[in-house]
Amino acid sequence: MTVARTPLPRGLFADDALPLYERTAARLLDELRATGARSGDRLPSERALSARYGVSRVTLRAALAELEARGIVRPTSSRGWFVAELGAPAPAAAAPQVQGFADYAEVNGLTASSRVLSATVRPATVPEAEQLRIAPGADLFDLHRLRFLDDLVVVLEHNRLPLAVCPALAGTDFGKASLYATLRAADPPQLPRVADYSVEARHPTPRERELLETGDTMPMLVATQLTFNQEDRPIELTVQVYRGDRYRFRASITNQA
Repeated sequence: MTVARTPLPRGLFADDALPLYERTAARLLDELRATGARSGDRLPSERALSARYGVSRVTLRAALAELEARGIVRPTSSRGWFVAELGAPAPAAAAPQVQGFADYAEVNGLTASSRVLSATVRPATVPEAEQLRIAPGADLFDLHRLRFLDDLVVVLEHNRLPLAVCPALAGTDFGKASLYATLRAADPPQLPRVADYSVEARHPTPRERELLETGDTMPMLVATQLTFNQEDRPIELTVQVYRGDRYRFRASITNQA
């Protein structure tokens, strides 16, 4: 299939607030539609698509996985990627999007950085296993980080993930790498889709005051998040302790009646 190099229309998913892999998926989908691609057409190679859109192979594969989850493209074991059905419904496009810390920084033009406090693999406890739907004692990747935006400390973060969903977690330096980018690059990709999210305010512990550089009177906003992938499987249990002066939670509330 030959893809014409014409200006791309604003597409189904195109949104400057989306992560790079989703914007790449949007551009690819727009071009497939604009050039009249049909079911069964073969896409250019991953190398060619990466060069065309100016993204890494990791980002390109995450974009293809995004379109595969929507039923738009399909992979084969040896021949590459093919168009499946451009007219297929895309319910995931309207679903809530789970945004990682690095994704938020990129969207808002900020520089994210992290200091890893600990990164270990350990057996899952019974409560953790129940929430993550794994066997008690299964390998769990346990990560504690202090997160910064433009060198200002914002949040103390504790992530727990089943190692089986992405074995590369254990060997990744999360002082530099993005957790969600690592999940999206897994084989098969793990795409954070929906999260159960709760927030509460409380006083900081002495350790939190030290790490977050606060006084005794500043409240902490504590967010607990259980994240599910594209197959509705729980893949991440996270607790984030934010400085009260550097975090705001927003939500839209609707009446479905």
